[in-house]
Amino acid sequence: MKTPLTVLVCALTLTACADHAARARLGIEDPTLLKSGLGASQDEAAGAANPQWVTTYAPVANSGAALASLQARLDRLQPDQNGYFRTKAECWINAGQQERKAGDHWGFVEEAIGQAAVITAGLENGAPLSAANPALRTVSVVRPDLWKIVNTIKSDPVIASCREAQQPLACAEVELMQAGHDAWMRSFARAEQRLPEVQDNLRKSAESALQCKQAALAAPAATRAAVSRAITLRADLLFRFDGGNEAAMLPAGRRELDEVARSLKTVAALRGLRITGYTDRLGENAYNQSLSLQRAQTVARYLRTRGVTSLISVRGLASANPVAECRQTRRDELVRCLAPNRRVEIEFVVAAS
Repeated sequence: MKTPLTVLVCALTLTACADHAARARLGIEDPTLLKSGLGASQDEAAGAANPQWVTTYAPVANSGAALASLQARLDRLQPDQNGYFRTKAECWINAGQQERKAGDHWGFVEEAIGQAAVITAGLENGAPLSAANPALRTVSVVRPDLWKIVNTIKSDPVIASCREAQQPLACAEVELMQAGHDAWMRSFARAEQRLPEVQDNLRKSAESALQCKQAALAAPAATRAAVSRAITLRADLLFRFDGGNEAAMLPAGRRELDEVARSLKTVAALRGLRITGYTDRLGENAYNQSLSLQRAQTVARYLRTRGVTSLISVRGLASANPVAECRQTRRDELVRCLAPNRRVEIEFVVAAS
């Protein structure tokens, strides 16, 4: 039976050639992009800048100098910080430079600078970084099928220790966001022109991940490059119900994380951590997504304060990957049954002894 990565490698070697309009091929679902002419919306929902956006990006007075400064800061980082996040920062810088040279004044250059700056500062300070791609004002979602492939690759545990797969994946995400900016500007043909490179990078990432996985399985136990391990913590023990920030942490949860931090500091050759927050299926998905990410970020910050210095990435997956299936009709019974799904998982990779 083929693994999901094997299927992806096969799928990414194929090229769609249906003779339809570029807009239709991009799979755009944003209703504001499906209207043009006099009926097109010009409000904030359609991408008009709001005061919060202006306040955030107004300090970027000289985009050229900002991009050069960010590249210089990345160049000063240690060589071992050359994985997913550093590559992603560099790809955002490249995207910003491309659009700046093209004379783009719609805000994407500033947003690219903002994304690169957040990642660069995190790498400099050893702060936890999220691998999630934020919603940007000047970017619409294109090719949802390719985003599903991105998420499938990112969810494979081998990615945490396979830098060969991390780097093309990071650039594919940024390129797909840049194609989304083209679509946001109604440049659908230009957006399509970016897709072969996106697909090529995803193919390279999937192939590299497969090679890393096969090498790990084929190597003798004593010579395997890395071992992936995971710790699962019940969210109900870490936080008050429906809470996710540090103020909502329970004493038992703090004690449990103190023990986790002590254990992690004794792990030889710890390569990095990925912390994933989950919720149950009750409530709105957008709220659950935010809550699950907040819980992961809170755990990451807490471990930092307890002396864990390894690179940490965080993500929230809401109610995805449930471990308990419940069909109770009474809410109190349903909430209790769903408790295992409310959790925080800490995955870490160590060099094998």
